[in-house]
Amino acid sequence: MIARYSTEQMNKQFATDSRFEYMKLVEIQCALVQADMGLIPAKAAQDIKKKSKFQVERILEIEKTTKHDVIAFVSNLAENVGESGRYIHFGLTSSDVLDTALSLQISDALEIVLGETELLKKELKKIVRLHQRSICAGRTHGIFAEITTFGFKIAGFVQELDRNIKRLKLAQENIRICKLSGAVGTSSALPLEFEKKVADKLKLQVEAFATQVVPRDRHAEVLIALALLASGFERLAVELRHLQRSEVSEVIEGFSKGQKGSSAMPHKKNPISAENLTGLARLMRSYAQAGLENIALWHERDISHSSVERVVFPDAFQLAHYMTKRLKDLVSGIYIDEKKMFANTQKLGGVLYSSHLLLHLVEKQNMSREDAYSLVQKLAHELKDGEHLKDKIVKDKKASKLFNKNELEEIFSGRKHLASIDKRMKEYFKA
Repeated sequence: MIARYSTEQMNKQFATDSRFEYMKLVEIQCALVQADMGLIPAKAAQDIKKKSKFQVERILEIEKTTKHDVIAFVSNLAENVGESGRYIHFGLTSSDVLDTALSLQISDALEIVLGETELLKKELKKIVRLHQRSICAGRTHGIFAEITTFGFKIAGFVQELDRNIKRLKLAQENIRICKLSGAVGTSSALPLEFEKKVADKLKLQVEAFATQVVPRDRHAEVLIALALLASGFERLAVELRHLQRSEVSEVIEGFSKGQKGSSAMPHKKNPISAENLTGLARLMRSYAQAGLENIALWHERDISHSSVERVVFPDAFQLAHYMTKRLKDLVSGIYIDEKKMFANTQKLGGVLYSSHLLLHLVEKQNMSREDAYSLVQKLAHELKDGEHLKDKIVKDKKASKLFNKNELEEIFSGRKHLASIDKRMKEYFKA
């Protein structure tokens, strides 16, 4: 991932030496369990535990000859351990170490993303509480529909984030897999219980029927969960972009001192963070596609997945972390114009209350739905600039007889909308 969209924490998590650290951890735990089971000398396991270290430069140097990075890694460890180094990687195949280490690395990376999503959720819930009763226009097809509140609008994004957090946690559970069953997964080189003992030490689950590799549906699930998270971010970003349009102007992204919106137009304040998130979500979805392509490998395995995963996992997690942090900063610094929101609801003369006028006529005046709809539609469509639907009703010979003053006041007050929203908020946001 380019530096622009990288974070320091994920840089460390997917650095080359970090990958080898996870592999070293697996090798050490395997040696310790093998010693406990009498498969290798106890002294050898202790030497491996105490003396195992690697030098990335040396691994790369050895790999120039071996053309095999795991052999180069094991050779480098053995050089540093000394005589006992011959017991490193005893009975294992490369993918045993690679896939088990990758499971640990991905699980820890998910923990970083999950921590950031919780911080984002806190910021979103602040907006929900603060603007629970901030009346604004609900829109469908980009057209004014009915009254809602900004807090209610954001509450839907909080719930979506909760669903994505659950998906990430499930993907994390399903990727925490230990695979130490040998060349084609049959455990012919080492006892079955060896794998379970190492898995317990690493707090992983055993892949009961592996091939030479962990099945890649587990890895695709992680990338799909990240893509869904990013797509949820995009949905919110698109909403905020629309609300920042000049004709709407209900929210404005934070604008720091010295920031410039355009090289040519000094007045511009553009929704750059929301647009950035939209673009990065497209990229994230492509990583999920790559993960799906990796599922079908030849026979017990091939290595067509390997080159893909070396790119997509570091990049996907970099993006996920960066996007979560950027969205958190966006929502924590956004300006929300409550007056403008309310003013927009009145822009078309109260038509956002038309559905409640319709319901009143059906319920209180025993009109057919078709007749009631036609009457309200006619009044709404005949409104001229500066006219209000409530006044139009009062002046209309037929409609004025169907509503009294108090009924009209109640319908156009929005109190019924707020009462319903308050009740729903109380039910779903108790904390």
